[in-house]
Amino acid sequence: TNEKGRLSKEDIEKMVNEAEAFKDEDDKQKERIAAKNGLESFIFNTKSSLEQQEVKSKLTEDEIQSSQSKLDLALKWLDSNQLAEKEEFVDKQKELEEITRPLMSKIYQQDGQAGGQSNGQQENPRASQSGPTIEEVD
Repeated sequence: TNEKGRLSKEDIEKMVNEAEAFKDEDDKQKERIAAKNGLESFIFNTKSSLEQQEVKSKLTEDEIQSSQSKLDLALKWLDSNQLAEKEEFVDKQKELEEITRPLMSKIYQQDGQAGGQSNGQQENPRASQSGPTIEEVD
């Protein structure tokens, strides 16, 4: 009656089997692209951080130049290795994280020292009686 243009059961079964066969390949491709995007995001976020005046004031010019140079090299590598495997992207990101970790520690360590001195001491703990007071014990 209305069978014209419809797929037969065999055609449907064949399509389902093909989809299942390609699912693993699709998942691997998805993971590879996620790793590539993660590396690219890491590079651009780190470059952006290094351009902020607040960060520049906490690092030496050599540290900034060296890091930017390494990030530029990583970006060139990424551009020329678009079809690399997931593991290559992950390894490259880990390599960059190792390079930038000391700088980030230096930036946040200085933040913590400056913030800890001002935030850890209250000017007058009794000035605001809206909540409990916290006394520091040495």
